Amino acid sequence: MTTKTDGTDGAGGTRDEAVSRFVERFAAEMTAAGMQRMGSRVFAALLASETASMTSAELAEQLRISPAAVSGAIRYLTQVGMVSRERDPGTRRERYVLHNELWYETFTRRDQVLTRWEKVLDEGAATLGTDSAAGRRIAETAEFFVFLHGEMNRIMDRWRARKDAQTG
Repeated sequence: MTTKTDGTDGAGGTRDEAVSRFVERFAAEMTAAGMQRMGSRVFAALLASETASMTSAELAEQLRISPAAVSGAIRYLTQVGMVSRERDPGTRRERYVLHNELWYETFTRRDQVLTRWEKVLDEGAATLGTDSAAGRRIAETAEFFVFLHGEMNRIMDRWRARKDAQTG
């Protein structure tokens, strides 16, 4: 999105309208991928905010949703490790904040899930035996996750190197 110096987004709307369009489009994509709808909207709003943090009131106002909807979305986003809560200094208000290196941390946690799945699948293949169709299918699934796990580690190492080179 290109914002012109006159406060418009270059497409005839205001910057706030352009941000709202982005938030709704990205939230729709995340929802289509299986994420909770309201959690997607709140996450996209935080992602698009300058400080990567907002209060419940700010989120409710921007997204035109109830405080209860914000609360439910924050509960979901906190459970999946995408957002944390912080106190506004000198107030009783909570501020909801995106984690630093959110995507790196998310995929690192997925790596831990893959490790657990590999273990269970290996046990399942041994239990069923690779002389059965089910055992072979489970063994192949385990091998896929071993492969994916190795590739994810290499991708994460390359990302870290790339980021380090950029911030150098």
